[in-house]
Amino acid sequence: MEIDEILGEPKRASIRTKSVIYSWGYNHSGQTGRRGKDGNLRIPRQLPTDLFGCPAAGGNLRWLDIACGREHTAAVASDGSLFTWGANEYGQLGDGTERGKKYPKKVKRLQSEFVISVSCGAHCTAAIAESRENDGSISTRRLWVWGQNQGSNYPRLYWGAFTENTVVRQVSCGAVHVVALSEDGLLQAWGYNEYGQLGRGITCEGLQRARLIKGYARFLDESPELVKIIQVSCGEYHTAAVSDDGEVYTWGLGSSGQLGHCSLQSGDKEILPRRVVALDGIVIKEVACGGVHTCALTEKGALYGWGGSQSGQLGLGPQTGFFSCRANGSGSDPMLRNIPVLVIPNGVQLVTCGHSHTLICTKEGRIYGWGYNSYGQAANEKSTYAWYPSPVDWCVGEVRKLAAGGGHSAVLTDAYSLKELCEFTLANNLNLSNASEIEDVASRTGSDALARLCERLREHMINGGDHIHSYNETEFGA
Repeated sequence: MEIDEILGEPKRASIRTKSVIYSWGYNHSGQTGRRGKDGNLRIPRQLPTDLFGCPAAGGNLRWLDIACGREHTAAVASDGSLFTWGANEYGQLGDGTERGKKYPKKVKRLQSEFVISVSCGAHCTAAIAESRENDGSISTRRLWVWGQNQGSNYPRLYWGAFTENTVVRQVSCGAVHVVALSEDGLLQAWGYNEYGQLGRGITCEGLQRARLIKGYARFLDESPELVKIIQVSCGEYHTAAVSDDGEVYTWGLGSSGQLGHCSLQSGDKEILPRRVVALDGIVIKEVACGGVHTCALTEKGALYGWGGSQSGQLGLGPQTGFFSCRANGSGSDPMLRNIPVLVIPNGVQLVTCGHSHTLICTKEGRIYGWGYNSYGQAANEKSTYAWYPSPVDWCVGEVRKLAAGGGHSAVLTDAYSLKELCEFTLANNLNLSNASEIEDVASRTGSDALARLCERLREHMINGGDHIHSYNETEFGA
């Protein structure tokens, strides 16, 4: 008998060995979970496990999801717990108060639930969770909402226009509206509708209750029809969704070109979901919406972008906007694109949009960002605007989730192998005195992310950055 028959072929672990959260950027309300000088907050850092009540020695905390709002952050742990931190003036942290938190705190009202995913809007939060004591009589994936316009500072179970047996697949929060997707491909939307962002065929003032979206305009000369949706994203005042056949529909405010249409049917907006015909023949798997820009990712890893680029959030450089026609009779703005343009031709695996910046992860595991960068939220470079895709080389591990908020960013990475676990440990103990030695080991073992981290640390010091005794310096505390 061969040794391989005895031992079996080595297999990739199905359960993550370890995962960490990196955060950086604007920190006025403590949304990064860190403290320190602005110069250091531009650098992504691991949030230590003891911030979440898990001792560093022998800690077993892992992560499932992370999301950034305008000035708050939420993360889902592998045990189904939800942590929130940052601004809380509208109760978006879910603790029943309006007092902000500089460091992560568990949302106690959801302890009876196993949280699966989370979304942060400007001032609200929504989560999808399963009951920990489900006897089969209730939905396996239910929606919980809280914060601005959600009726409570505590998480509350919310069905809206869905029936109580509906399995909720996804939820996305905008500035003042929320959209939820059912497993059956139906969308419901609620909140404010002054720009048609609820997709009802009308605009209206005041807070609106949830309704199903029942009409999608595939062709302008045909009646709207029902379409099965597989993914949705809310921007500030617009919404985008992907159908099961890979087509993109957009609606809401379109004054900056963020809807991707040559012309708009209702002034500066679309009040019904309308298909983005410029993407005909291109199969899209995911969309992401920012403040006034939108990105779409294809099955083959190509990235398209459209909308406002005043801060470089399309990654096309300065003064590269183009309106295919005059928008509503006005002159075109050189910083806007109302038709999707190819930003990166291939190799993109993940994308997320903040208010005015964009982050991606390539299939090789490298993170790039562009857009407004005053707080370092988009790129390593020290510039107010990152006009082109620029590397973010401070993270190690396999990138699983990107999140971008008003002015801060977060990344969730996993370690699946012994090699990646060693990378985590070395990165956590990296300092200027051992950077060269660790970089040499990293280069010889193919640990590219760790090698780039060492290089960035030395650049930081050469360029006059604050002295860092340890990469995971003591900038965290209660």
